[in-house]
Amino acid sequence: MLTRKKKLLASVSPTRIIVSSFALIIFTGAILLSLPAASNDGRSIGFLNAFFTATSATCVTGLVVADTLTQWTLFGQIVILFLIQIGGLGIVTLATFFSVLLGRKISMSGKILAQESTSGYSFADVTRLIRSVIKITVGLELAGAVLLSFSFIPRFGMRGIYLSIFHSISAFCNAGFDLIGNFRSLTQYNDDPIVIYTISLLIITGGLGFIVWKDLADYRKTRSLYLHTKLVLIISAGLLIIGALFFFVSEYTNPQTMGPLNLYERINAAVFHSVTCRTAGYNSLPLNEMSELSKIVTILLMFIGAAPGSTGGGIKVTTFGILLMAILSNIKGNDETVVLKRRVSQVVVNKALSIAGLSMVLIFIMTSVIATLEPFPFINVLYEVTSAFGTVGLSTGITPQLGGISKLMLIITMFLGRVGPLSFAVAIALRENKKLQNAVYPEGKIMVG
Repeated sequence: MLTRKKKLLASVSPTRIIVSSFALIIFTGAILLSLPAASNDGRSIGFLNAFFTATSATCVTGLVVADTLTQWTLFGQIVILFLIQIGGLGIVTLATFFSVLLGRKISMSGKILAQESTSGYSFADVTRLIRSVIKITVGLELAGAVLLSFSFIPRFGMRGIYLSIFHSISAFCNAGFDLIGNFRSLTQYNDDPIVIYTISLLIITGGLGFIVWKDLADYRKTRSLYLHTKLVLIISAGLLIIGALFFFVSEYTNPQTMGPLNLYERINAAVFHSVTCRTAGYNSLPLNEMSELSKIVTILLMFIGAAPGSTGGGIKVTTFGILLMAILSNIKGNDETVVLKRRVSQVVVNKALSIAGLSMVLIFIMTSVIATLEPFPFINVLYEVTSAFGTVGLSTGITPQLGGISKLMLIITMFLGRVGPLSFAVAIALRENKKLQNAVYPEGKIMVG
């Protein structure tokens, strides 16, 4: 019987197991959050709203149907925090770590799972990588909590310790849940560099990805970096700088956003929004009052997202980078895609095209459905759906007002955005027909352009 179970487990793809594990955690969290003990008024919030919140927390999104501070008891908030931590790291990563901690030997299938969960290149040193991931995560979250406590304790007294821990974990995992209250997020903190820049650094480090951390940590020994790491750092820095400059100029005179702020606060707000709109979900500006152009640029940044193997979502910065370089290489007349003087396999380019294409189709379908059902402006619906897909969590304020079907659409979008459209398609696909896979077809010619 045991051998049969092992064979059955081995026959299931790692991607399918990861998708299933996320679904299991979400349903467990939804049951806990639907309990009366989880709500401050002593009444159940209802399974759909609990399911939405559990999905948002596990998929580290941050979209909410109710204010986190006023709706949830300490029990409910802790459930949300655990879901954020599990979702940020991945259940497979945590399971592997605790197996190592207990001295259990990790099987080959377990290493492959962990490799898939962390987007690693190989599973030869996956155990060491998992240990490093947990150590770095705990270390950075503790450091973030200590820094935030210098601002939160003077404001909130000893409760500031809890707030510091909650927001540090939420920021590092790129979740965007906050306990400030009344949907204000960090709009009152543009004059507080401790909060703005500590959370920004936590968001950035969480969004770089585990492989980048390992590569940077090993740089003293290797004196070289993966092409992956270089591309992640270059694209991330470029998007951060361009985004900050754009939002600073675009919102500078907007009386509803940056208008009332002084120059120092405007700089803080511009930098913070550029950081958070790619993956996190905190906001220091009233999002619904931003200009249409700023909303469109925010949507583009949310769509791109963070790095592979990170706590963030989106199509990923490497996917965007590869597509950009494929276009530039084609313009230059190169038959192959070249990135930083390195040739990129056509298989990788095709995968990037598939991810971007499937993602756009998903966002288009979900936006069309919700826009048909709801009375809100199309740009706000597109904003909300893209935020859900990118597991960002920024909101124009319409999510709590959505109907049941629209909320289900966003739940599906958050889930697919976290596990990845391509990974999900592979996870549910039927077993491939090897004969068809290896078949050689005659070449056909099609005119394009």
